[in-house]
This record gives sequence, C-alpha cells and structure tokens, in this order.
Amino acid sequence: MKKALFLISRIHEKGNRFITEQLNMNGADGLVPSHGDILAVLYKTGKTTMKDISTKIHRTKPTVTVLVDKLEKLGFVKREKSSEDNRITYILLTEKGERFRFLFEKISEDLNKLIYKNLTDIEAAELDRLLEKIV
Repeated sequence: MKKALFLISRIHEKGNRFITEQLNMNGADGLVPSHGDILAVLYKTGKTTMKDISTKIHRTKPTVTVLVDKLEKLGFVKREKSSEDNRITYILLTEKGERFRFLFEKISEDLNKLIYKNLTDIEAAELDRLLEKIV
C-alpha cells in the first residue's frame, strides 16, 4: 500500500502545530504558519510585488492579498506604491517585521531539527532528494 501522501500530510500537520505553538509561546499573536511563506520571500528579496510573492509561494493572488492584509494589520509589512508606475504596489517589511526575523529563523531551524532528528545525514539527503523528485 502506498501511503506517501498520507505521511506527507501528517508531517505537514505536525509542522504547522509546532509552528503555531512556537509563535504563541513567543508572543507572535495573530501569525499563522501560512504567513511564513510571505515573510520568507520578503526576508530573502526585500520589497516585492504581490504578483511576485504569489508566484514564489505558489498561491493565488487573492490568497496572497488576504495573507498580506493580515500581516499589514499586525504591523509586519506595509504597502508602498511604485514611484515609476502607480499600478504597481510593493510589499515590504516594517521595523517590526525585521525584528521578527530572528524568531522566524529560530522556529525554522528548530522545526528542521525536529523533522530530521531520527535520520542520519545520508537519510536526510535521500529524503530531500526523493521529495524534490515528487515535486
């Protein structure tokens, strides 16, 4: 019996539960795991457009809009109109969003340790290779 999708789903659930617990324990009220994809893009690229975020995280523009609206309401990001083209709006981190980077990286690191804790380095590399092959 093939059960990869079931197991991947369980890993995803456990990962989201871990992230949510860590966010709550560290006072990041209101943030949810799905905000992490957007923050990761902004930490890597700086200011970017909603369209670029949508493409990079493989989510629809309406979904990204809802997530960015919440991040903006929580004070992690802000919108900025392009000075060259008024139709373009950039999303960028606020000071609060930048301060959150350390906790974001710590939670990500701890989650990876949790996922790979029972695997050897060779097994972890093989798991990554196989999952990349599926994607």
